[in-house]
Amino acid sequence: MQPMGRCKMEAHGTDNTEMEDFNTQADNKHCGTSGVSTDQHLHQELLNKKENLFHRLLKDKHHSKLRAADVLQLTAHSLHSHESCAEDELIQTFIQKLLIMDYRARCIKTKDNNEEAHNGQASYNSIKEGADFEDFFHNLGSVSNKETGQSKKIHPMDVQMAVFHCADSFLKQLMVTKLSQCQYALPLLVPDPFTQQIEFPLWTFRQINKSWKMRNINNEIISQTQPIDKAETPMVFFFMIGSVSSSKSQLMNSLINEKHNTFFHRNCSGSSKTRVLMDGVVEITWFCPSGRETDKFTECVAFCNLHGDAGDHEKQLQILTEMSSVNVVLLPQLQRNDRSRKKLQELHKGSKPLICLFTEDESAVTVVKKKYRIGLKDRNQSEVSDELRRAIKDCLSESSSTFRLEDVSKHSDIRVDEEDDDDCRRGREAAQQMMSLLEKKDLTEIKESFLPHQGKLWHQWSQKNKELHRPRADETEMEISKKHSETMKIREQQHESDISEFMKLFLNQMNTDAKHKKMFFIKWLIILLGEYISADLSALHHKYNEKWSTVLQMKENHDTFEQLPAEQTELERISEDLQAATFGLEHIMREIGQIYESCSSVNENKKDLQIPFSSLPSLAAEMMISGFPLELMDGDAAHVPVIWISAVLDQLIQKLGDQRVFVLSVLGIQSSGKSTMLNAMFGLQFAVSAGRCTRGAFMQLIRVSDEMKPQMNFDYILVVDTEGLRALELAGRSTRDHDNELATFVVGIANMTLINIFGENPSEMQDILQIVVQAFMRMKKVRLNPSCVFVHQNVSDITAGEKNMEGRRRLLEKLDEMTELAAEEEDCDAECFSDVIRFDVQNDVKYFAQLWEGSPPMAPPNPIYCENIQELKKTIMSHASKSHGMMLKDLKDRIKDLWEALLNERFVFSFRNSLEISAYRKLETEYSEWSWSLRSAMMETENELHNKIENEAVREVEEIDLQRELMETSEDVEKSMSEFFEKDKDKDILIQWKTSFETKIKELQENIVRETKRKLNGILQQRDLRKKIDDQRTHHENTLYEKSKELPLKLKDKANDEETLKKEFDLCLEQSVDEIISDTLPINDIDIMRDVIKILSDIYEGDLPADRIKEDSEYINIFTVWSFFDYVIFTKSTKKGVKESKKGAFGTKKGALGIIQTLSPENEAQIRSLVSDVVQQTDTMIQSFNISKMGYKISCIQKLIDYINKRVTEHEEGPVKYEFKDEFFIDLVVSICKRANKMITDQHRLFRETNDPVIYVEKKREEYYSIFKKYCNEAPSAAVFGEIICQKLKEPIEQSVYKKTARDLTYEIMKNCESLNGNRLNLEKHILKTLAEEEDFVKYMDYLNYPRLHFKSFIRDEVSRYITDKFSLSVLPKMEKNIKFLQQKIMKAAHESTEHVQVNSGDVVLWLKSFTQQLSDVLIFSEKDLSGEKHHDVDDFNLLEDVIKKDLTAIMSDISNSFNTDTFPLKLDRKFRPHEILTDHFCQCCWVQCPFCGATCTYTIENHHGDHSTPFHRSIGLNGIYFSDTSNLSTHICTSAVASSILYICPSDSDDEVPWREYRRAGGVYADWSITPDLSELPYWKWFVCRFQEDLEKHHKKTFEGQGKIPDEWKKYSKLDAIESLNNYI
Repeated sequence: MQPMGRCKMEAHGTDNTEMEDFNTQADNKHCGTSGVSTDQHLHQELLNKKENLFHRLLKDKHHSKLRAADVLQLTAHSLHSHESCAEDELIQTFIQKLLIMDYRARCIKTKDNNEEAHNGQASYNSIKEGADFEDFFHNLGSVSNKETGQSKKIHPMDVQMAVFHCADSFLKQLMVTKLSQCQYALPLLVPDPFTQQIEFPLWTFRQINKSWKMRNINNEIISQTQPIDKAETPMVFFFMIGSVSSSKSQLMNSLINEKHNTFFHRNCSGSSKTRVLMDGVVEITWFCPSGRETDKFTECVAFCNLHGDAGDHEKQLQILTEMSSVNVVLLPQLQRNDRSRKKLQELHKGSKPLICLFTEDESAVTVVKKKYRIGLKDRNQSEVSDELRRAIKDCLSESSSTFRLEDVSKHSDIRVDEEDDDDCRRGREAAQQMMSLLEKKDLTEIKESFLPHQGKLWHQWSQKNKELHRPRADETEMEISKKHSETMKIREQQHESDISEFMKLFLNQMNTDAKHKKMFFIKWLIILLGEYISADLSALHHKYNEKWSTVLQMKENHDTFEQLPAEQTELERISEDLQAATFGLEHIMREIGQIYESCSSVNENKKDLQIPFSSLPSLAAEMMISGFPLELMDGDAAHVPVIWISAVLDQLIQKLGDQRVFVLSVLGIQSSGKSTMLNAMFGLQFAVSAGRCTRGAFMQLIRVSDEMKPQMNFDYILVVDTEGLRALELAGRSTRDHDNELATFVVGIANMTLINIFGENPSEMQDILQIVVQAFMRMKKVRLNPSCVFVHQNVSDITAGEKNMEGRRRLLEKLDEMTELAAEEEDCDAECFSDVIRFDVQNDVKYFAQLWEGSPPMAPPNPIYCENIQELKKTIMSHASKSHGMMLKDLKDRIKDLWEALLNERFVFSFRNSLEISAYRKLETEYSEWSWSLRSAMMETENELHNKIENEAVREVEEIDLQRELMETSEDVEKSMSEFFEKDKDKDILIQWKTSFETKIKELQENIVRETKRKLNGILQQRDLRKKIDDQRTHHENTLYEKSKELPLKLKDKANDEETLKKEFDLCLEQSVDEIISDTLPINDIDIMRDVIKILSDIYEGDLPADRIKEDSEYINIFTVWSFFDYVIFTKSTKKGVKESKKGAFGTKKGALGIIQTLSPENEAQIRSLVSDVVQQTDTMIQSFNISKMGYKISCIQKLIDYINKRVTEHEEGPVKYEFKDEFFIDLVVSICKRANKMITDQHRLFRETNDPVIYVEKKREEYYSIFKKYCNEAPSAAVFGEIICQKLKEPIEQSVYKKTARDLTYEIMKNCESLNGNRLNLEKHILKTLAEEEDFVKYMDYLNYPRLHFKSFIRDEVSRYITDKFSLSVLPKMEKNIKFLQQKIMKAAHESTEHVQVNSGDVVLWLKSFTQQLSDVLIFSEKDLSGEKHHDVDDFNLLEDVIKKDLTAIMSDISNSFNTDTFPLKLDRKFRPHEILTDHFCQCCWVQCPFCGATCTYTIENHHGDHSTPFHRSIGLNGIYFSDTSNLSTHICTSAVASSILYICPSDSDDEVPWREYRRAGGVYADWSITPDLSELPYWKWFVCRFQEDLEKHHKKTFEGQGKIPDEWKKYSKLDAIESLNNYI
């Protein structure tokens, strides 16, 4: 037996740095001193140490899996570069560094919690002071490493393996893929830390591809790229026996790449003795040659490394020695009783080459029958490496044995991760089933066969759609409609295409609830598709490169110039084959997108689609949430499938909520490392391999961790990767236009764009900068404000500060130069780049080191590059934290807006900012709420003051009093406004309107106060004016009450004879009425139109044109006149007022478009606006006459006519070139008065019912008779007086209840009536819907010509319908509530008045004063209403109170019973009716009409911010525009006509022709309109033209024929299509 010391390991490192327990265990095994109890003790101690390691690294989380989704989210930790960290942060720091491909992930230092961490000083062992020579030089082992804490350090490989053991399958695969990119060895066989079950993690290798170059027998370089799990290569297996002094891993590194630690070894930074998890692990790596003479090996070779003593790991040893091409063993001098002797004997006897490296031998290489012996002791490391490499090469040259990674799984007694995971296995089987359909298929034909929806049909549709948005100069509506029809036919053909079995299998797998299996299935499909196409794609690339070289040579050699076209044609063919052969998950998803779009277009499921097509976007949304990218722009068709993308984003919103995202896009030339940069920065997996350059644009979600959300203000980052600018697309189709489109699109959708510049080539830089600057300039012009960071990659010396400063200066100069060029092209006045975008050249320009540290394929990523990535990420997040990103819904709108604008040739002119429009519409809705709050509060105040005025409790109304009453509501509105502008999700957009809206609210408040004061002071004046009428009526009432009191005294003896009493009472009443009539002027019926004719006759001195005033039904209604040409006489040159037929108001190069009577649109609009405004003002005047209270007098009509005359005269004196004929004034007066006839008549009827003695007495007959009977029955004075009070209260109560109910109902209608709940645009939509449903041409023309009047009519109808429908459910309960409130208020006033009188010993006068004062703010009821009553003898106030209580109940019941849908509007004064209140609220908006088609501006606010606009224009033929010299009405629609370059406007007062597409240059009303090109279908007005073609032709006396023929495509729209289309535009 040897002494134990001889068996103990002499050195410690990665290859033999087992813990001291392992050393002891080895000693015991070798020296034969082990026992069962000792082994068990050591095993348990080892398990404890492993458990402790996991606990230290993961705390309480080590029992749960680390998920890929968790490590890929954005965390605070991931934003900082950590060279050292706390122990519990080792895992996340390692993962973070690995994700950015920083190979220093294995060199992370641990921060100690002791003083050294704070002082930044190293910790050293100490020797006591005064130590002598012997202590210092001889007692070397007196200080143990244990005391230093060195043994407590966690080994870097333990960190890696802890992550590996705790990771889920997807993180494990990602981790191994990143380790491979870092050129690190990968775990091949991994024992379980606790059970020692060996696992072969085959799944983790599946995404790794290796590329290398070799020379063939002709010495030509051949490139190969293979999935590493399929590659067949020689394999060299290294292992060690026992304890050795040399580092096996370090020796292997010197063979593969001496500059990089592919295998971690004992001399690596951070290595320690405390390694726990690496024993028994086999790692593998591959040497990949570059085709250069300096390659260490000429072919791809795998190297495997078994860690620890091979004698302890027999299974791993057995597997690897069997599969290897060459075995290499490190060992000391072999002892005869060594337990590994037998295995070595087997290897020595075997036929496989064996290389033995003896650590205790000094001899050079010796060879015996393919068995090599090399000594290592005291030898030069480089020399040993050379000898070993030569030996391995010799062995490999004689060996035909190859190793394939997949074959490892054939060995028994090991666990294969893929087979052990049911979801992974089932996912693979499903993917393999799909791939089986592709067997023996020509790769270039697969997409055409299996993905038919995205092929020719989709490309044809994309091309046709672009043509539709870019019409030819002479294109007509007929041709545009034909293109619409053609695009629809293509969609129908798509829809008829069969879904391939391949796609059916995919959809079946995706349509399951097994989320985990689905993830594996997608991953497997990506892997298998990659494997499937790799060989053919590689061969095609090789053919393409060869052919391209041939073409270049021919271009230089003039002798072969004739053969060039044929070779170029062949090159094009290979290019097309390459494009066809590219086949990945993106093409499958593209196919699903096109299946969805075709189904959506025809609104029908495909016959062979087994799931509803509406569920397809959900599948894509789930994939995005799971971390897969989605194609945003189809790179092959160069088109954005907007319908599909919108639907996917809708599903994202449904699944995640409308989350806020920060959109980060990247732009750069092809192969400049954009995708690599994004992958490194965020751990993404955009395709980066050669030959798989990104086509189009892809978007991928990155989740922001919960801890970061408050700092970032958003929930996700959406990364958009794009194809390269200046890409020589495979078929040579790249154009500058395409680059501009792409740049504008990705810059526009992003909150920030990374501009990636590769190398330092000035011409390349200039090209990309011009494109980028132009894109940013376009954003500025459409008021989008993205930011940018320039990334200058592959810079040779990024540490040179002076060079960087010079580079920044040159870049800024170039940007300024490009800005000047772009400014000319975009017609912008920017002079330097900072005029276009906020840009800090110091902080927004980043210089990146070269990606590789050395020469590929064996070079690892450059750590400086990784640092640059981290710094860039930090800069991006710094910018992002100051941005609010955008909501997913807003992103959807932004994508659609940008693409629609890009489809049109003039982006800036065509861009429609839906986000801004949506935000403004929302602001309008809020404004409606704020303005209603102010109006309703003032209405309440106005009502109270009105009551007090009528009760003579108020003598004067001052503005300051009204402002004080409105103060509280005003403060609430200000608070609400402030919160809205500060907290709304669109606050960054809304801020631009904050000041103007605050001003508008202030002005509105002032106007409301001013208007209320005017009305109340008008009521004061009218109260004084009608005092005589009121006094007279009160006198008559009191006279009748007195008669009712006196008559019973004469009939005392007949008190019980009801018939006699009734007869005497009726006789007395009739006599009284006769007396009253004799003293009063009668109130007669009125005839408004008779008075109108009389006044007009006086004006024209009896010479009134006979044809203007006919029978009542034949009055000329000016509101139905479609042109005012017959009403005007031109006073200046006809060139300025009327357009000659050869020019017309509109023209084309082919002919002219004109207006039937050739009155310019401006003049027509001016006159129509005058008419509309006069109607509005006369309505207000009629209400101010207060006819229901004051009665009608002919002076009312005189005032209206005087006002109309004044407005017409003012108009003529303005800047117009015409005068009105008398007929205009007459017809305007007659039309307005006829329209107001009913309103005035109704009000006069109310006045008459109140003041005509005959009508009034008849109404009060029962009341007087009741009083009369009470007196006959000798009722107490208090009882009679109580009844009189109640009867007097009945009408005021009724009016108060009606008015309060009307106010309450108005707000409810605003909230609950769909058409009135929102802004002006919403109201417009419902009006158009109602018009379509009713199909009444007269109403349509009313709407087209006088929209404001039609709005009023519509609101009235809506309110009437609501009241009728909701009368029992809503109106009655409100009325009853208001009745109950008044009843309580009156009873309380009676009770308190009684108490007041009793306390103060007062009389009935005091009681009545107290009673009326308490009711003065809620009822028009005062002491004067009882002034004629003789009630001095009333002294029983308790009885009076009881009588009022009893009679009041009956009165309230009467009011309630009489309340119905008929009486409600009749008994309400017009100005208090809900529809009048709502009309006043809603019609304070913009009424300007489009100068072309007459569509009304849909802004809610008059004098609004910005241009006039409407979401849907209509055919200009509706406005009477026709082709000159013909009778053909035009079918042109404004939004398509403004895209035309042949239509011309001839504006009024100008002889210049202005191209329609530049209509703003015409000035005047044209300049104030924003009309963006819109080639969408606009079904509503197309349906209208078809439905009412005959009516329109009759109305305009023209036809839709010839050039104006209605396209057949228009006729396919149904009424339902028209109505449904409204929802798409509003």
